Amino acid sequence: MGEFAALGTSIFWSFTSMLFTVAGRRVGSVVVNRTRLVIAVLFISTAHILLYGELVPEGTNQIRLFWLGLSGVIGLVLGDAFLFQAFVMLGPRIPMLLMALTPVISTILAWVFLGERLSSLDLMAVLIAVGGVSWVVWESNTQQNGMNRKNYLSGVLYGLGGALGQALGLITSKKGLEGGFPPLSAVLLRMSIAMIVIWIVALFQRQARSTINALKDRMVFRAIVGASICGPFLGVWLSLIAIEQTQIGIASTLMSLAPIFLIPLTRWFFKEQISGRVVFGTITALVGVTMIFLTP
Repeated sequence: MGEFAALGTSIFWSFTSMLFTVAGRRVGSVVVNRTRLVIAVLFISTAHILLYGELVPEGTNQIRLFWLGLSGVIGLVLGDAFLFQAFVMLGPRIPMLLMALTPVISTILAWVFLGERLSSLDLMAVLIAVGGVSWVVWESNTQQNGMNRKNYLSGVLYGLGGALGQALGLITSKKGLEGGFPPLSAVLLRMSIAMIVIWIVALFQRQARSTINALKDRMVFRAIVGASICGPFLGVWLSLIAIEQTQIGIASTLMSLAPIFLIPLTRWFFKEQISGRVVFGTITALVGVTMIFLTP
């Protein structure tokens, strides 16, 4: 059951990235990020009430709110802002592959800031993952020219910013989970604080009304709702089931397969030209990521 849940997580995240790409290209990445947080919080709040019988998680305190709130701002507000802009500029495939570097970056950050051990096998896995991603990025870059190449490189930087934001978000959320705090409760607090912050910023920038008006585009609204259900709700839910019911290394490996699923999907929906070298580089990158998860 856990393995199927992990595989389902990758599939849902694949479709999530495609739907966010469609919406972001029509109304902008900022509108997408603001709106999907509201929708995701509504679904997760409902699930939390059904499971735990309460909206405010038991065990919530100021220290936990600080770390989970900081995690939400770094990962969901800033990190996902970069990621969604990368979707707009590059489509879903390259940014999702760059997001596969999140555990690589997390491993390095945990080594530097938390004192966690980094073995020679970990280091080899990092090098393989980075090498595979670099290969794909370089191969795709050679297909660009002029302004397209400049736009492509900017999109890659946004994607790396998204991966760094997610990695920092994971590091800070780990502090918020201390003491056996339920993961779903942590997700609810993290997303709720991120939603509040991003809408306060929208109000100060006087962009709240324009964000709401953008949702009058039915295609955009449906894409954001669909992506919010697939990713922040069902994707997160299945990932929790996967981690609970199977080994974390196996679950994490299966949950990182979205870039593989996106190869045929983006070729079909976005008509991307994908070479055999890109496929090989993608698989190489995921082998490196898998080694990190499965290293004892």
